[in-house]
Amino acid sequence: MAFDKDAIIASLKEASISDLNDLVKAIEDEFDVSAAAPVAVAGAAGGDGAAKDSFTVELTEPGTAKVKVIKAVKDITGSGLKDAKDLVDNAPSVIKEDAKEDEANDIKAKLEDAGATVTLK
Repeated sequence: MAFDKDAIIASLKEASISDLNDLVKAIEDEFDVSAAAPVAVAGAAGGDGAAKDSFTVELTEPGTAKVKVIKAVKDITGSGLKDAKDLVDNAPSVIKEDAKEDEANDIKAKLEDAGATVTLK
């Protein structure tokens, strides 16, 4: 008997949730495996083991070089000088929401280079 992947997928589409649950248990027992996702080591991205696809960049503290941080915030957000100053003065404040990982790390690096303390959430 040949392995027919398409027939198996079609059969799975028609199965109920309880049937699929029974199938998973049977496969685990038969092959001595676990269907549970491996838990990743908790990192700075959250700690729940799930990969995040978007981050919130929060300015935790402006540090001692406040003027440099204000300029960096102005460049990052594209806002005016007064708005950037308000964000820095009212830290902790959100600089960017729903940023992709690369963008969030880039923003964090720019703010830290200016002397700020930044948290990614």
